[in-house]
Amino acid sequence: MINKIQELIKEVEKFSAKSIDEIENFRIKFLSKKNGIVTELFNEFKNIPADEKKEFGRVLNILKSNIQDKIEFLKLNTEEDNQKSKIQLDLSLPGDSVNLGSRHPISIVRNEIIEIFTRLGFTISEGPEIEDDYHVFSALNFPEEHPARDMQDTFFIEQNPDVLLRTHTSSVQVRVMDNEKPPIRTISPGRVFRNEAISARAHCIFHQIEGLYIDKNVSFADLKQTLLYFAKELFGEKTQIRLRPSYFPFTEPSAEMDISCSLCGGKGCNVCKYTGWLEILGCGMVDPNVLESNNIDSKVYTGFAFGMGIERIAMLKYGVKDLRMYFENDIRFLQQFQ
Repeated sequence: MINKIQELIKEVEKFSAKSIDEIENFRIKFLSKKNGIVTELFNEFKNIPADEKKEFGRVLNILKSNIQDKIEFLKLNTEEDNQKSKIQLDLSLPGDSVNLGSRHPISIVRNEIIEIFTRLGFTISEGPEIEDDYHVFSALNFPEEHPARDMQDTFFIEQNPDVLLRTHTSSVQVRVMDNEKPPIRTISPGRVFRNEAISARAHCIFHQIEGLYIDKNVSFADLKQTLLYFAKELFGEKTQIRLRPSYFPFTEPSAEMDISCSLCGGKGCNVCKYTGWLEILGCGMVDPNVLESNNIDSKVYTGFAFGMGIERIAMLKYGVKDLRMYFENDIRFLQQFQ
């Protein structure tokens, strides 16, 4: 009987199949519970002499194990072959296209603004996002009681001395004035933080570009012409600007700048609230107190400064109505910009 089982083991090793049906017939032949060869051999176990039972059982288990492994192996190979045969490849078709990434709209607008002011001779200055009270407020003529110092507007990290997340990139301008002598002509792009409720029109994180020009005999006319050139370059040659009186602690006089609505051509629409104008930035002549606090003689030098939110300009340029979309990283949204 043991010799018979060893012959069966050799037969199993040599067996091959090309179809699932052949494999199933092989399984029934050996492992069927009714009349399978292995089942009948197990039934013969009781008739084996006692001194041969151990060896008989060992060889029989090897046979059964080999049969099961053979069936699994043949099934796996046959299924792979069937799948390959079903694949029909048309070599004349073009290959799958590779989706390329695109720049974020904030980066696109930021680079456009930087390029415009670079052509006017402005350099780029950067500084830390975590700042101290002096560079964010005190050096910019913010009074102690100014509401911008309130916890509702500013993210404070530590107190005594105050350490905070910068609320504007004007802090970079202070560092430039500390380390350079006039003439100074620089822009400061960067991310800023304010403690505001997140909505379609506001966010606690946004991006700014602020500009500073200090030299002898700098006038408000220089500021106006610089901003007019910028607006025409960014929004089109037909763009008009207007300056409205305003207030900022670090400039005097100060103004808000509006551009003619590019969507309606100044005729009035729901975007510009039917005024024909859209506010995009604040500006003004640098306050003499700011110059003096940064060791620049206000009797010799004058200057102008301006600041704009990149998200705001990107919304106007691309017609985006919800500011939150810039921060959601939705591929469907980002793929619209190249």
